[in-house]
Amino acid sequence: MKTIHVISVSGGKDSTALLINALKRRPPGSVVPIFCDTGNEHQAVYDYLGYLEQALDVRITRLRADFTDRFAVRRMWIARDQRTRRDKKGRKVRWSNKAKRRALAALKPSGNPFLDMCMLKGRFPSRKAQFCTEQLKRDMAVEFQLGLLDQGHRVISWQGVRRDESEARRYAKAFERIGPRMWAFRPLVEWTALDVFGYCAEAGIQPNPLYLQGASRVGCMPCINCSKDELRQIDMRWPEHLARISDWEYIVGQCSKRGFSTFFTDSHSAKDPRQVFADLNVWQRIEWSKTTRGGKQYDLLGQLDEPNHCASAYGLCG
Repeated sequence: MKTIHVISVSGGKDSTALLINALKRRPPGSVVPIFCDTGNEHQAVYDYLGYLEQALDVRITRLRADFTDRFAVRRMWIARDQRTRRDKKGRKVRWSNKAKRRALAALKPSGNPFLDMCMLKGRFPSRKAQFCTEQLKRDMAVEFQLGLLDQGHRVISWQGVRRDESEARRYAKAFERIGPRMWAFRPLVEWTALDVFGYCAEAGIQPNPLYLQGASRVGCMPCINCSKDELRQIDMRWPEHLARISDWEYIVGQCSKRGFSTFFTDSHSAKDPRQVFADLNVWQRIEWSKTTRGGKQYDLLGQLDEPNHCASAYGLCG
């Protein structure tokens, strides 16, 4: 029975340190890096994975969710749905015939995991319903590891969790059993972000260039949880990603019951979904990102940033 060490590589600092550490400490051939591609990534992430493969002499297995088979089921469900329900405000909500025709015409696989997932849901993920992480990353990694178990291997899942990241991770265990012949190993639990960058630098591995361009984390571009400053940096440096999100808002809205959907799902008091969309669509969120606290006055100092200067949140410039 062989022990396989699976490292989920995102292209970020923590998973890079994990990969370096595993390759140093574990026997050749026992380390299996994987990358779960959400379809909402910056090109720099794909380029960085290639760099890691070359610099560390390793192959990273790409995993990508495929929702194609679910579209026919979803279309049939919408066509037959006659239910009436009440939303959180007590209003009756039902698929009208017009909404059904609109959704059925739009519900066609795009081949992009993130977009297809949202089309099937008729909405984007949110802080309270963060199904993107579950369906595009966790499920793909678990399925891959279960395949290794089926082959008769032991599996140790290396996780780049640090206790200083959040209150929820404060008591994360360094090692624990999570199933038959399967364990989770978190060697970075007591590290800081600077420890991670320092470790990679000592190994001669450069950081993902996104960290030098205002990104505090590497993953979806943009993430549904990105901060005001991150959104402003994205608008300044990579506006094409926000234009793509605008296109996705239209497509997902066409697949939804109400006909509108926003990528950033803030709460809103308006009853009319058109008003909600008018206030919370990605272009309005970009304008909000340029304002000071309270969202009423434009931040003139923030507008002085230059898109080509180094803007590391971790002090990597210099």
